Amino acid sequence: MKNAEIETRRQSAMSRGVGVMTQIYADRAENAEIWDAEGNRYIDFASGIAVLNTGHRHPRVIAAVKAQIDRFTHTCHQVVPYENYVRLAERLNGLVLGKGEKKSIFVTTGAEAVENAVKIARAATGRPAVIAFSGAFHGRTFMGMALTGKVVPYKVGFGAMPNDVFHVPFPVPLHGVSVQQSLDTLNYLFKADVDPKRVAAIIVEPVQGEGGFYEAPRDFISKLREICDEHGILLIADEVQTGFARTGKMFAMEHHDVSPDLTTMAKSLAGGFPLAAVTGRAEIMDAPAPGGLGGTYGGSPLGIAAANAVLDVIEEEGLCDRANQLGSRLKQHLASLRDDVPEIADIRGPGFMNAVEFNVGGKPSADFAGKVRAEALKRGLLLLTCGVYGNVVRFLSPITIQDTVFTEALGKLEESIRAARKG
Repeated sequence: MKNAEIETRRQSAMSRGVGVMTQIYADRAENAEIWDAEGNRYIDFASGIAVLNTGHRHPRVIAAVKAQIDRFTHTCHQVVPYENYVRLAERLNGLVLGKGEKKSIFVTTGAEAVENAVKIARAATGRPAVIAFSGAFHGRTFMGMALTGKVVPYKVGFGAMPNDVFHVPFPVPLHGVSVQQSLDTLNYLFKADVDPKRVAAIIVEPVQGEGGFYEAPRDFISKLREICDEHGILLIADEVQTGFARTGKMFAMEHHDVSPDLTTMAKSLAGGFPLAAVTGRAEIMDAPAPGGLGGTYGGSPLGIAAANAVLDVIEEEGLCDRANQLGSRLKQHLASLRDDVPEIADIRGPGFMNAVEFNVGGKPSADFAGKVRAEALKRGLLLLTCGVYGNVVRFLSPITIQDTVFTEALGKLEESIRAARKG
């Protein structure tokens, strides 16, 4: 079957609200490669938006899910619980940064994890307000949209957002926002708009995802911790995109050596199967009454089985070290192009959570970034753009990518950037 034929059917059958980046239709995949319905091969530097740190169909993950299918696929953990849910919670409690006892819950999506983190924070503090940052992305549910710091396409046409949500500029020196300016705005917010004693939580991505792969400065995260402690506010780390070895650490907050009160996670937690989690200090996690948290599909047995296998793979294959090695190679290769490609404004990112930002005439250029993505697709390389200005290309290849395939991808990337300049 031809891609074009399926695309025609899609346009007739599906809401246009589900945006689709390419018109190629997946038929099969393995590690860092995808083959479409017509047999064309692509190197996957998108990973389903950071879901496949352990690659497509990792043998350990597939074996764990198959074994679980042979036992049972669903009971609803709130009705008939299962041991591997408890085991995964124990493992995450031990991995998430922070001293003292921790507890976890499992849900299905990153947006659900964020929603539940806000619920838990409100229950624990008795306060209603939440502070987030410009450029942030926290999901497409109403609370997720309210917390998200980007209007197009996430908020357009969806009406009023939940109240008691406030935004502060995220520090991005490249765009003229310093750490001090961000902190000054937060302090002004406390004086002008919301009493800090009404604030339940501040939620922050240690590396912004959709916002442009901007890493939070170390002194900024430390200061947020101090501010939260001063006012009795909880600090929520949104690690949905940064978690599970992507940044060269299991979680990005480890780079800051700052313990959040609550951590949200999803995406690469279960290697391609739907699963999300919230982990936090035990006394905070226990604030909601029994029955206040959960969901029919929360903690799916298949996702739980996959996630336990993912944690084994990360440890046994040394994926944190591997992420640092791959990211270093990628950034060095991009840096080697700077003399010939003045459009490169910045190359950044910890571990293998990397991005390149493009400017034309000193201004952010979504057009140039889009050309790079389109040229890469022609050459069989899948890339994603991001950023408030849409001028950033982000790189999210599986950390398990083979060296030969990675080298091939770097060649395709260079060709695509040079072709974009000519176009």
